[in-house]
Amino acid sequence: MKALLCRQLGSADLMAIETIASPEPRANEVVIKVKAAGLNFFDTLIIAGKYQYRPDLPFSPGAEVAGTLVKIGKDVQGLSLGDRVMAFTGWGGLREEAVAKAEKVIVLPDDVGEEAAAVLQVTYGTALHALQDRALLKAGETLVVLGAAGGTGQAAVELGKLLGAKVIAVASSEEKLEFCRSAGADEAINSAREDVKLRLKELTRGEGADVIFDPVGGTLTETTFRAIAWGGRHLVIGFAAGEVPRLPLNLPLLKGASVLGVFWGEHVERAPEKHKMNMQRLLNWLRNRRINPHIDYSCSLENARLALTAIANREIKGKATVVMA
Repeated sequence: MKALLCRQLGSADLMAIETIASPEPRANEVVIKVKAAGLNFFDTLIIAGKYQYRPDLPFSPGAEVAGTLVKIGKDVQGLSLGDRVMAFTGWGGLREEAVAKAEKVIVLPDDVGEEAAAVLQVTYGTALHALQDRALLKAGETLVVLGAAGGTGQAAVELGKLLGAKVIAVASSEEKLEFCRSAGADEAINSAREDVKLRLKELTRGEGADVIFDPVGGTLTETTFRAIAWGGRHLVIGFAAGEVPRLPLNLPLLKGASVLGVFWGEHVERAPEKHKMNMQRLLNWLRNRRINPHIDYSCSLENARLALTAIANREIKGKATVVMA
C-alpha cells in the first residue's frame, strides 16, 4: 500500500510517498481502508517534533480517517468487516490502510459521507469538549473565539451559536472575518488592525467575555484575558502562534476567572464512552445540517504535503482533506 512517510523531523516537503506492507491488527484493533483523511494544524507540529505526541520514525501523519473496515483483530466487539466508519488515529492516517483502536471507531450512518466524517472528529470534537465539558458554556453567554477562521476556530464558532452563545470571532484579515461571519459569528474583530482588548470591552458593554476559546496563544492570550468577565473561563486549546504565553496570575485572581486546559486527545483516551457520545451528537447535528464543516482544500495523497504546507502557512480556512483514489 501507499503511505506518506515522515523519516526525518521537519517540514512537510521532507516527506515522501512510499510503498509499504499492509498492516495487521493486534488485539482490540482494526484496519481501515481509508477513503478520506482530515488534516489539522497539529499534524504540522508532529512532523516537526513539536507536539505532545512523538511517534517513532518513520510514521505517517494524519489523525482522523474515514473508510471501510477490512481487518478486525481479536476481542473486537460491535464492529464488522465492511462497516463504513470514522476513527481517531492520532497519527498514521495518511496511508491507504490505517490502524485504529476499536474504542476510537464510530460506525457511520448511511447518509454521512466519508469526507465530511473525516473532518468532524478533531476540530469539532475538540470544540465540543471544550465548550460543553470544560467551560460549561450556557445560552446567553458571550464566547470569544481566537483564530476563528481555522479548523478548530470555525467549529467553535458554529458550536457556540448552536449552544446559544453570542459569538465574537477574532482573526487576522477581513477575508477571514467574512468567513467567520458566514459560519455564524455575531461580531468580528481584526486582530491585525484593531485593539482587541478595547473592542471586546466595547462589544460586551464593559462586562467582558464569559468564555475565551484560545487555540492561538502568543500575545493574544493575555490581551483577551484582560477583557474577560467576572467568573469567566479561558480555554487553552493550543499555541498556533508558536509562543506559549505566560499569564500574570493576578489576572484570574482579580476576575475570579478560570484557566482551563483542553487536551482532547487525552480526553479520548481517558473517557472513551464520553467521546463516543460527543461524536454521536456531532453526527446527528451534521445529518440535520445544523453544522457545516468547511473543506477549503481537498487533494490526493500525492499532494498531501502541499496541503500541510498551506496549513502551516495559515492559508486554509476551515479544513483540508486527503481523498484516496
